[in-house]
Amino acid sequence: MLRREPLVLFLLFAAGALSAAETPKVTFLRDVAPILNKAGCTAGACHGAAKGKNGFKLSLRGYDPQFDYEALLYDLSSRRFNRADPARSLMLAKPTQQVPHGGGLRFEIGSGYYRTIYTWIAQGVLFGDPAKDSVRRLEVEPREIFMNAPGESAVVKVSATFADGGQRDVTREAVVESNVPDVAAVTDASVKGTRIGEATLLVRYQGNFATLPVTVINPKSGFAWKPLPQANYIDRLVDAKLQRLKTQPSPTVDDAGFLRRVSLDLKGQLPTPDEVRAFAANNSRTKRSELIEKLIASPAYVDHWTLKWGDLLQNSRKYLGEKGAFEFREWIRDSIARNKPYDHMVREMLMAKGSSYDDPAANFYRVTRDPKPTMEKTTQVFLGVRMVCAQCHDHPFERWTQNQYYEMAAFFSAVGLRPGYEVGEEILFDQRRDFDMKHPKDGRVMNPKFILPASWSGTGAPPTDARRRQAYAEWLTARDNPFFAKSAVNRVWSYFFGRGIIDPVDDIRASNPPGNPALLDALAKDFIDHNFDLRHLMRTIANSRTYQASVVVNEWNEKDGENFSHAMPRRLSAEELMDALALATGVQPVFPEAPPDTGAEQVTDPHVGKDGFLDLFGRPARESSCECERRSDLSLPQALNLVNGKTISDAVADANGRVAKAVLSGRSNHDLVSELYLASLSRPPSAAELESGIKYLQDGAGRTARAQDLLWALVNSKAFLYNY
Repeated sequence: MLRREPLVLFLLFAAGALSAAETPKVTFLRDVAPILNKAGCTAGACHGAAKGKNGFKLSLRGYDPQFDYEALLYDLSSRRFNRADPARSLMLAKPTQQVPHGGGLRFEIGSGYYRTIYTWIAQGVLFGDPAKDSVRRLEVEPREIFMNAPGESAVVKVSATFADGGQRDVTREAVVESNVPDVAAVTDASVKGTRIGEATLLVRYQGNFATLPVTVINPKSGFAWKPLPQANYIDRLVDAKLQRLKTQPSPTVDDAGFLRRVSLDLKGQLPTPDEVRAFAANNSRTKRSELIEKLIASPAYVDHWTLKWGDLLQNSRKYLGEKGAFEFREWIRDSIARNKPYDHMVREMLMAKGSSYDDPAANFYRVTRDPKPTMEKTTQVFLGVRMVCAQCHDHPFERWTQNQYYEMAAFFSAVGLRPGYEVGEEILFDQRRDFDMKHPKDGRVMNPKFILPASWSGTGAPPTDARRRQAYAEWLTARDNPFFAKSAVNRVWSYFFGRGIIDPVDDIRASNPPGNPALLDALAKDFIDHNFDLRHLMRTIANSRTYQASVVVNEWNEKDGENFSHAMPRRLSAEELMDALALATGVQPVFPEAPPDTGAEQVTDPHVGKDGFLDLFGRPARESSCECERRSDLSLPQALNLVNGKTISDAVADANGRVAKAVLSGRSNHDLVSELYLASLSRPPSAAELESGIKYLQDGAGRTARAQDLLWALVNSKAFLYNY
């Protein structure tokens, strides 16, 4: 039998000389919903699961308070409340385990949470007024936590400002989580630094979010900042943070290392032996900048970036047919070759119409086809925002709501596709009727509405007719859209460094802030000021000392993996690896359905292959526009393929390959060893390597076979497989 709580009744209605009529009104919105969220009742493992728990369902993380309120009040004939005797209510009895509860003890009898819910029931289970009781803003103190050594602690205070202007300390009810728990461990509202590094605390309360950066610096004494040359604003902003973190950046890489790195990053190919020799012999002080300009102007640059955009835009014959995939690739390639401003390129895709053959940009819509996946793709690729979570409920880690998801999808609800006159052709058009986007819960029509304020050429609210797509395109690419330019520069930055300033690059949200906000802002501003010029952006990055830093670390930056104090080795992509093998061995792979001398980076889509090599080494199937689809790991099957695979063994031993031609031409052992190093590692061998290589070729018979063994060993080395 449930116990009565006379002490609780006294505390509720007698303490402080307050009468029952004078007791402050407790509402579900302002007072009770935060308790349910904090107690875990709305968690995915409890009643917030897709199908609820034990026959009772609440919205995940309490994203829909109206739904939760009605579920509590009306489910099972309101049996969870006893308004005549609140202490007997199941809503109090279960979490205090006065009756069996699968969720265990959530709070004690007589606790603050207990008293709040008791009062709410006694006062008539009021829902509250959203215009007054909704949270408008969260404030977190301190603004930043900076710890001078692991082991230090700090306390977080969270305050909420409500719609009626009222404020409340909600530290106890707020959820505080760390994105790197082994740097900053959180217990309730207490934060402890556990190791050197950086983390971000995500503070959540009633659908509102705030972030708090935490830095734990190296306590080691003796640090003295040693300034290095700064080529541009990138270096100044990177150095400013490194100096604050007591992290000394590495000096620049040598000429050979720079040549190999920048060649791979700008054109996806290794430099030829002649190019290595020429660069080493060039004594110009500006030869690195001159090389960057030469690479950006090369046809291989166009092929390389056409491949990357083909991945993001999912150019594949699976969706577009063979001719459609070819036409779309040629449109992308032409845009890169002409250095079309990035905002123009995006607008052309979003505003395309008519035949997919006459206007290949229209193929963008043929992949996703429906409004919802089209909206998800545009926001993820061009804004770096993942809206997919908000399709079923408010986003659990961001401010985006389910309503916003359908308001954004409504921009594409008027887009239609119909068969064209040629085989595989489709016509893209804007429908004139029957294109309403309806909310799945109640069927109400969702008019298009932007998730963020930004200018567009129209006035007032976005149009609700077939012109809505144009409004979306103008809003998305607006110069003051806070995500468009940042998403672009962050993505391009990741191609040169192996990670973004925000990482993952297509998951920009409050709980995933930039590692260097000032740097990201400066890159975005520069990008906009130069009219969204991608080549200017790449030129600026490649000329920076930050990009040209060595992989060699020092005692102060050896543990840094986020602040770009030194270069991070990156495994070559599948296509880069195959084209590098072609250069090293002198044997061009043959791709079915492709012209002779086609490189791996020049193939139209992932359905063109070579013995499964490209797929094994992480070529994306283009089933998704997420960067994560391209794999850069090194697995056991890959290692076995490198050691015993047909692709490498056949190329190394080819009768028309580099080794065979060198031997037949009478090249000396000295020249042969040097050539193999230049062709595979983009540098001459060291004195020890040269001596060892010559000795190996001289020992025993079968000079050709030994030279092939040496080349095989080089292309199986980390120095070949990774971009340093």
